[in-house]
Amino acid sequence: MGMGAGPVSGRGARRAPMADINVTPLVDVMLVLLIIFMVTAPLLLAGVPVDLPESSAGALDQDKKPIQLSIDKDGHVFIDDREIQISAMAAQFAQIASTSGKGKDSPQIFLRADRALDYGRVMAVMGALNHAGLNRVALVTLGEDGAAPAATGGRIDGDEVPEPAVP
Repeated sequence: MGMGAGPVSGRGARRAPMADINVTPLVDVMLVLLIIFMVTAPLLLAGVPVDLPESSAGALDQDKKPIQLSIDKDGHVFIDDREIQISAMAAQFAQIASTSGKGKDSPQIFLRADRALDYGRVMAVMGALNHAGLNRVALVTLGEDGAAPAATGGRIDGDEVPEPAVP
């Protein structure tokens, strides 16, 4: 009888379908996605570029979205991503306190200050916060490894400092 080349099936001499997976396009797509995430991840961290100091303190628990207060290396003050004038800082803080509450009802403020900044500028901002009645201030620093931001909590009016939660 006839001995044909290739596998023989019950219906005749056909080639068997290829059952291998071509992984080259999969690897190409995954590498492109990896590069996209590596480029965009640092951009999602913060809106105002601030060189944060390092600290060994743990992170805080938070109920509501905190107000991000940033001071860059030039001394410009930002509420979230919006720059405010130093002369209008007290009025802005008073407006936040009137809409959100004072004392224990005040919103959590995350203060991010550049490490090269003058200590007096940070204390002036904290004094304006205290004067407006916004006493729940957390200083944001980098962790010991310099990778993840951590917030160290406290009150600036002399009340008890809450124990930071360690993740």
